[in-house]
Amino acid sequence: MPRPVILGVVGDSATGKTTITDGLVRVLGEDNVAHIGTDDYHKYDREQRKELGITPLNPECNYVDIMAQHLELLSDGKPLLKPIYVHSNGTFDAPEYVEPRPFAIVEGLLGYYTEELREAHDVRVFLAPPEDLRRKWKIDRDSSKRGYTEEEVLADLEKREPDSEQFIRPQRRYADLIVTFRPTDDDADVVDAELTLKEGLPHPDLSPLVEGGRDDIQVEQRDGESTLRISGAIDMERAREIEEAVWERMHFAKHLRTEDLGVIETGGGEQRSQSLAILQVLLLYQLVTARATVALGGDDARTEGDEVATSSSS
Repeated sequence: MPRPVILGVVGDSATGKTTITDGLVRVLGEDNVAHIGTDDYHKYDREQRKELGITPLNPECNYVDIMAQHLELLSDGKPLLKPIYVHSNGTFDAPEYVEPRPFAIVEGLLGYYTEELREAHDVRVFLAPPEDLRRKWKIDRDSSKRGYTEEEVLADLEKREPDSEQFIRPQRRYADLIVTFRPTDDDADVVDAELTLKEGLPHPDLSPLVEGGRDDIQVEQRDGESTLRISGAIDMERAREIEEAVWERMHFAKHLRTEDLGVIETGGGEQRSQSLAILQVLLLYQLVTARATVALGGDDARTEGDEVATSSSS
């Protein structure tokens, strides 16, 4: 079996990492993905962190070296015994046996902190919502799912801010794709999506997606980067057209086509975000293109993917 393709999704706490990655796992199939959260590599449980006065964002609070070793094992097609951190109570559980699969999706806080970690990923995504939106998401999540009061979450945010500034946000520079969600002007619960595609990966040609002069999706080219802005208010028919255009560029993966993209779990159940669905299908493009490169014998999907993407779409 060709080596696994490894996607990294890095961002501060409550930036939407799990929402994005869960959708990708659903599409690729759980049997095809090793889904790893690097919070499992914390050195200390919640009570120990309080006693030590350290936050989980600090590299000294994490087994960064073991994280890198485990990614190397996955890349070599070997199993690993991964620790388990339980967010609901802040303790550790029994370790989990993880087998190598065609894809590995690795999400967390410090995935690009060292060169060794950065080089382990075929595709690197960084999530960077505005800070006020991230704080809202964190308060909502931690108070409803992790046993904190709103006051505790706010205090924790202030305590973490220096580490966010020093350790988390600087990793943005190492990403291939930077994702920013922003509330729309009319509805704070509906978000626009902005995707910046940096040099280093074979990105799809986005120009056909904006034909017709409509303002629900825009592309800007500058300094070797492309920025795609997708309105959260984009209608379903238009979103489907755009998704279809991206699927056509990866027809070699047409067996993956699904209606499960863009799903967001809320307190009242599930809802679908058109902008999230478009973002996820663009990430799938990167994953399946990298997979095709590896399957054809390429060693480095980051430098050889252009040729594969071109030949596969011709």
